[in-house]
Amino acid sequence: MVMLFDSSKANISEHIKNIYATEELDAAATVRNFRTVRQEGLREIARNIDHYNLDMIIALGYRINTKRGTQFRIWANSVLKDYIIQGYAVNQRAKLEQLNDLKQTVRLLSNVMQKNELTADEATGLLQVISDYAYALDMLDRYDFQQLEVEQTTETNKFRATYENAMEAIGALRKTIDGGGLFGNEKDHSFHSSINTIYQTFDCRELYPSVEEKSAMLLYLVIKNHSFSDGNKRIAAFLFLWFLQQNGILYKPNGSRLIENNTLVALTLMIAESRTEEKDMMVKVVVNLINKNN
Repeated sequence: MVMLFDSSKANISEHIKNIYATEELDAAATVRNFRTVRQEGLREIARNIDHYNLDMIIALGYRINTKRGTQFRIWANSVLKDYIIQGYAVNQRAKLEQLNDLKQTVRLLSNVMQKNELTADEATGLLQVISDYAYALDMLDRYDFQQLEVEQTTETNKFRATYENAMEAIGALRKTIDGGGLFGNEKDHSFHSSINTIYQTFDCRELYPSVEEKSAMLLYLVIKNHSFSDGNKRIAAFLFLWFLQQNGILYKPNGSRLIENNTLVALTLMIAESRTEEKDMMVKVVVNLINKNN
């Protein structure tokens, strides 16, 4: 990774430490220690070496402040954007009958695998991907026919976001990622408005009553309002996860996170590219990806 990002071992190690400290990744799931033996002259030397998976490489790529790190982020963002655009275009062209056939095939595969003993981590992971994919296909159907609804959400709000505690959280993020002087620097008072909007009421009722709706609106508004001189997308994604965690729903009962990093990156880019009139639909997409159905 030192060679990949043209950085120093100390810098890589510090970023890995911060990634684990902020719980962006779990050490048990991303690093494996292997004992290697090599011949050095007449001696046989044994060393224990840590090997990291692709998740850690991607996470580092979004933190390393080197020319190679910048090149990685440009490449990764272009791939994600192309994937979203091309995937949407393919879905638009798909006939409903073909889509239903594909969903049925995926469900059948999922059923077969659930009825067999799966002991390998890879098989278990594949099963989860298949199950998630089937859910996503259902959601694409409802998206195409403008039938997405807000459902199966968390009505009890344990935590209330304020301008003050949100700015405190952004300050902590700036220190963690070594953000520059412009990172998190407010351009105007629009961030005040974003926080107030998620608690907006009409006729004594909250417009966004659930935790999921508030978090989705917060993500959307921070991305779209461009309240900060630098880091708007990163701040939006961070506050989205921060709000879910403070309300106690960031993690599922099995310990896995409600939404993975690559999904959140894709959502962030999709919101950034969306039109103003698509706001309600974007919020519904986010809610449907983090509600109790998923």
